[in-house]
Amino acid sequence: MQIEAWTAPAPQKPMVKSRRTETPGTGEVIVEVAGCGVCHTDLGYYYDGVPTRHAFPLTLGHEISGKVVEAGPGAAAWMGKSVVVPAVLPCGTCPACKAGRGSVCAAQIFPGNDVHGGFATHVLVPARGLCPVPRLDDRKRNPEHLDLASLAVIADAVTTPYQALLRSELQAGDLAVFVGAGGVGGFGVQIAGALGAVAVAIDVDDERLNALREFGAALTLRADQMEFKALRQAVRRFADEREIPTFRRKIFETSGTPQGQTTAFGLLEAGSYLGIVGFTPAKVELRLSNLMAFDATVQGNWGCLPEHYPAAVDLVLSGRVRLAPFLEKRPLSSINQTFADLHARKTRRRVVLIPD
Repeated sequence: MQIEAWTAPAPQKPMVKSRRTETPGTGEVIVEVAGCGVCHTDLGYYYDGVPTRHAFPLTLGHEISGKVVEAGPGAAAWMGKSVVVPAVLPCGTCPACKAGRGSVCAAQIFPGNDVHGGFATHVLVPARGLCPVPRLDDRKRNPEHLDLASLAVIADAVTTPYQALLRSELQAGDLAVFVGAGGVGGFGVQIAGALGAVAVAIDVDDERLNALREFGAALTLRADQMEFKALRQAVRRFADEREIPTFRRKIFETSGTPQGQTTAFGLLEAGSYLGIVGFTPAKVELRLSNLMAFDATVQGNWGCLPEHYPAAVDLVLSGRVRLAPFLEKRPLSSINQTFADLHARKTRRRVVLIPD
């Protein structure tokens, strides 16, 4: 099949329309792209020198939804199905996968990093791990009237914080603090609320915080308008008033900035948990002895295992996690301007690019 894609010849060089022919091999499919979200990670690859495993020229994009239109041997059962393509596709057969650690599978496929990604009309991916999407014309099942393109953000912005919350062993009534309330952090706040936690959003942007007050945040704080001690005290006071002990306080760094990582680490207290979800290539100086003194836990989170995707899709299609108020759709042909806008922080919403 001939694929039309927007390919970056090199980092920071304008993406150009290109064509290539792909044929699915055993266990592979070609997905006709309905939508592909633009992630902070894409900007990191393009602007900040974050290395990709596939050399440039490279088609970026890993938040993909679409319809299977061609299948290789062993994958025929996927033909015609609407799917969300997980951002991380483990092989399923290596020792890491068999041990339930597919996130560190050495043979994993990350579209737009290991192989060409979804800023294209079609994408070639392994069939293993694809998440089927139920019919969207059932309004009782899809009260937000979402289309398939909108579900693209489930592939990372929704499922990544979902897995981070699962790993923290979050329980109803726990405190969930998100440092950074952009795409990943904003959906994390909603998911935490949907799971019964008391969610706190910390950011430097009023537009993001104001939106989350309506969708799950019990407390919002402007990190740039408070000294850190005052910020920490505000979180402590809020939790203490609700009688949430320190060991039931879960903190998630979702800003992907040095300041956010420093803030999140500083919020740790006795027995609390910190999930590192955001990424920055910058170094951060921390006093690791705090972990010993507080008997606290810090854990990284890379993507989301495919087996968790159906539950995340259900959270969205049931209306417990809202997408539409936080999305902006643009034509794929606007990709260069869209990257520039997001890099300059001219839009606060998660942009989904739609093939023209």
